Amino acid sequence: MKLSQLRSRCRPHLWYQLYWVVYLIWFFWLDLTVTAPKYILHSPLDDLIPFNEWFVLPYCSWFLLLAGVTAALWWCDTASYDKLCLTMFSGMTFCLIVYMILPNGLELRPAVETLGRDNPALRIMQLLWKADAAVNVCPSIHCQSSVCMAMAFSHSKLAEGKPLRKVLAWAWAALICLSTVFTKQHSVIDVACGLAVAFVWLPVVYRPARALH
Repeated sequence: MKLSQLRSRCRPHLWYQLYWVVYLIWFFWLDLTVTAPKYILHSPLDDLIPFNEWFVLPYCSWFLLLAGVTAALWWCDTASYDKLCLTMFSGMTFCLIVYMILPNGLELRPAVETLGRDNPALRIMQLLWKADAAVNVCPSIHCQSSVCMAMAFSHSKLAEGKPLRKVLAWAWAALICLSTVFTKQHSVIDVACGLAVAFVWLPVVYRPARALH
């Protein structure tokens, strides 16, 4: 690819990723300032879901999914990349606004000493808990963004005529969503709200084009 073509590909699409600067500053500011959430979320279903530290692996795979889908769509399908940025970034912004208006949190994390075990996954889980306080959880950005990535990829040229790729994208997103409750990073309430924030775009952005008569 010629340099001029690469530059045209970078403008005006790649600069959308500057949103991450705004998001990270906003998110960590809220993480530091919301130390006593007003609303503690809990569902009876949360008590039926056992803690399993090995789900930290699919939970952390979110970063791989994010980088892979974003890069692949930017390079191969600009229109789908634009849709991903629209749905994912607008949803994330909505979630951050909710955190500000309705500061919420969880009290689901188990005490490590009561588990009676030690393994690499549990040590990773402890590091994650130290870095990520149990606040600003509903809606779940982890779930919202995972679904947005699955939607964008499954409707892109990369998955056109390739049903297995669509299944893998949705399976990966579903596994990440499940991981949020098994690691006690989120309540099922957070997951449901995160999915709602993502799927609201489905009939708007991904509705089938009407056939011309």
